[in-house]
Amino acid sequence: MDEKTTVRIAQAAENRSAAGIAAAVSRLIKSGELAAGSRLPTVRALARELGTSPTTVNEAWRSLVRIGAVRTNGRNGSFVADAHHRAGWPSRFWRIAGTAGEFALDLSAGVPDPALLPPMHEVLAGIRRGPQLSGYLDPPVLPALERIIRRSWQDVWDPECVTVVDGSLDAVDRVLTSVLRLGDRVLVENPTFPPFLDLLELIGARPVPVGIDAEGMCPRALRAALDSGAGPLPPEEPAVLLLQPRAHNPTGASMSHARALELASVLRSAAPSCTVVEDDHVGDIAVAGPVSLAMHLPHRTVTIRSFSKSHGPDLRLAAVAGPAELIEPVIARRNLGPAWSSRLLQQLLADMLADARCVRAVARAREVYIDRRQALACALADRGIPVLARDGFNVWVPVEHERDALVLLATQGIGAAPGRPFLVAPEGGDHLRITTAALRVEGAEEVADALVASASRRGGGLHR
Repeated sequence: MDEKTTVRIAQAAENRSAAGIAAAVSRLIKSGELAAGSRLPTVRALARELGTSPTTVNEAWRSLVRIGAVRTNGRNGSFVADAHHRAGWPSRFWRIAGTAGEFALDLSAGVPDPALLPPMHEVLAGIRRGPQLSGYLDPPVLPALERIIRRSWQDVWDPECVTVVDGSLDAVDRVLTSVLRLGDRVLVENPTFPPFLDLLELIGARPVPVGIDAEGMCPRALRAALDSGAGPLPPEEPAVLLLQPRAHNPTGASMSHARALELASVLRSAAPSCTVVEDDHVGDIAVAGPVSLAMHLPHRTVTIRSFSKSHGPDLRLAAVAGPAELIEPVIARRNLGPAWSSRLLQQLLADMLADARCVRAVARAREVYIDRRQALACALADRGIPVLARDGFNVWVPVEHERDALVLLATQGIGAAPGRPFLVAPEGGDHLRITTAALRVEGAEEVADALVASASRRGGGLHR
């Protein structure tokens, strides 16, 4: 980075507020004075030149990242984004979702089987009136729904604050945006859900990979990630640990209570201010019971539970719970946008959660998903390809070459998700994510046969 760039930005920033600095850099980018790919000053260097605080410059950089004008590359610095990057499309999400629906047997999209969803229309038909609310100033969460949500967590913890937003990814986005700042380190499972990495890139945070096994994130790998750092200075403490406690996407791992205790112990000693964000994206269709680090770290854990896979994606609802100091800023910021999730949908969800027919339907769906997942796992094991397949409806299948395996499956009308978008860092061979939600038991052998030609014999790809 040329020192002249620092000086030029300082000269252009007549207003030394975060907004003023961001506006100045944006003008320089639009005029061509800062070309695509140009390396930008460090936060501290520009703050020194401007005579302002690093926090102010950090906020300016963060706003530029959010609009796609600037991209970050971890410790390598921040750069002016090229036109493609500024388009703002979530690249990893697109790589797993771009071909969805193009195959006779589409196992690429992690969506529930519509035939296994609870009878929403029957519940709708029984609703005689909507929620009795006056409108804009009412609480964002229906009291009846909040009571049901709190009861579902009663064996795990009693959260200080609960709200409802538009799905689990919306919840993760709002919490991370509230907590993180440009350049913050975030501990994430490796592999992980690709949109998490898209979100972190957009915010300008740095993902730090942590290995997993059948019980989720490994304590030893977490300790190693916390201890890692370059140079003589101690490693910077991460701002957030982001994980999926049940039916991990893509591997199907589920965290045990013993594992939650181990992870909490590591964080308590090595990262005392790190916020935990848990995305329980499958909810009631998980085999594993509810488990959370909030049992041990209640004052810095945010737990998200989605109802999309269990009760219907079009409900677009997820509960968010945690300490007031973490949840209330999310609620306050949301008041300047949608303010609340549809109370009509909240009423419908509350009725579905209390309806015996829906409870039975969810229980049946859970059993069917178990059968379908296990059918593929057994078919693969019979062919020398062991996979985890412990929970949820995703299977992480090792293959020799990702691209060749995708092409081979496509020639037989089968769609799968590529493995690389799920990886923060390489983790031992190529993989595909196969979603078994819509895979009939009798079709598992055919899919296994299609996979076996390109599958690796190196096991399930999970490492301690």
